[in-house]
Amino acid sequence: MAKRQSFLFRTDPQTLEALRRWADDEFRSMNAQMEFVLRQAMARSGRLPAKSEKQEKNTEET
Repeated sequence: MAKRQSFLFRTDPQTLEALRRWADDEFRSMNAQMEFVLRQAMARSGRLPAKSEKQEKNTEET
């Protein structure tokens, strides 16, 4: 697994609570939900590199 980096994220309490509820609804941690949402936005805007065939196959199997 690739090394992960951490960073501080500041936001207002309403946004944080909305994220917490959304993550709970989808059975994810808040961190995983943030990463999911950011990856979706980056993919839509063309800022996320395309997955290799091997990565796509591994994703489909899980």
